[in-house]
Amino acid sequence: QVQLVESGGGSVPAGGSLRLSCAASGRTVSSVIAGWFRQAPGKEREFVGAINRSGNLRYYADSVKGRFTISRDNSENTVFLLMNSLKVEDTAAYYCAAQEKGAWMVTNIKRPSRYDYWGQGTQVTVSS
Repeated sequence: QVQLVESGGGSVPAGGSLRLSCAASGRTVSSVIAGWFRQAPGKEREFVGAINRSGNLRYYADSVKGRFTISRDNSENTVFLLMNSLKVEDTAAYYCAAQEKGAWMVTNIKRPSRYDYWGQGTQVTVSS
């Protein structure tokens, strides 16, 4: 069993930055694929990015590529999502998720249904 707890959300003006944290317990972050998703009101959950078990590969949605960065601290068993140049359309609840057995394939890591564990979410609001 893996428990995930997100933190770091808040309200920022457009162009600002936030860093979200996802603290894991029950498994080491180096043993799972860790993904970030977001969901705005009335919309489906959307893939943001993911990091592989080794920590040397990352994949991002086109909408955030070049602005968002996923990193990991194995000693803290925590995954981070650094969000720069935030836009109003980035406003959403952000979730981290962990996948135990899936392969590092785009078709796999982008699908919410492939993830076994989810955090409770943290709200990010970007104002114009």
